[in-house]
Amino acid sequence: MTTLPELAARRCYSVVNPLHSAIYFAPDFGQELAKLGLEDSAAAYFVGRAAPMGRAGAGTITATFFNFSHDLIARHIPAAWDVVSPEAALEARLRAADSVLRRVLGEDVIASKEMAEAAELALRATEACSRPARPLYSAHADLPVPDAPHLALWHAASLLREHRGDGHLMTLVSAELDAVEALASHTATGQGMSTKWILRTRGWSADEWEAARQRLRDRGVLTADNELTEDGERLRQHLEQETDRLDAAPYEHLGAEGVARLTELATAFSTTARENGAFPADLRGKS
Repeated sequence: MTTLPELAARRCYSVVNPLHSAIYFAPDFGQELAKLGLEDSAAAYFVGRAAPMGRAGAGTITATFFNFSHDLIARHIPAAWDVVSPEAALEARLRAADSVLRRVLGEDVIASKEMAEAAELALRATEACSRPARPLYSAHADLPVPDAPHLALWHAASLLREHRGDGHLMTLVSAELDAVEALASHTATGQGMSTKWILRTRGWSADEWEAARQRLRDRGVLTADNELTEDGERLRQHLEQETDRLDAAPYEHLGAEGVARLTELATAFSTTARENGAFPADLRGKS
């Protein structure tokens, strides 16, 4: 039985996660990798997010990332590891996180007592994360906590992101949604990544995207014009509720007061980051 206000954990996650994910929409990490000899920017996401798992193969990355085309991943992995080791990628990722956060938050925020407080709260929440059946979280949990508060917060946000993400994949598999169907149904909510960004970054063709939408229409999840049906709305709501249930432990451990305070602090940070261009304006939407 939860002791938190309804949706408090989800709201907290939704404002903490951007502090981690901003690195994937900035040029900094790609530039760090280019200095090491990996100049193909398309490989950066796979190298950066998979590096905690060591020299992971394309199959492992496809399984743990879920919504990327295996062909796209195999185009870059394992060849990228011959250029940049996982250890070097992790060091480059932390340097990029530092430069991105300093740019989108500002030096005053980075050095503030609020930043140190947010880091302490987020790290406390991660104490209750669990490893079993959560490979990306578990790999990230093996990494040391950085000393600098803004990087400690970034690290904690990474752990919370991957913990929730691993649980979310369990719900997608249980709902019998494949990778493209999961993306297409999320896009139809208006809260997911836009079609343009999915086709640009996930490796799926326009034909594969339309075929997934057709399967969802046949299943009664989407209407003829690709809006969610009532059944589709219920499905997406169920997926989020199940993800909340599987991800409740960190926030229950932090407690209602801690969750409220972390939400307040992270909201201010993520709002500043967005206002300073941390994310593309057209990242989310139905089109």
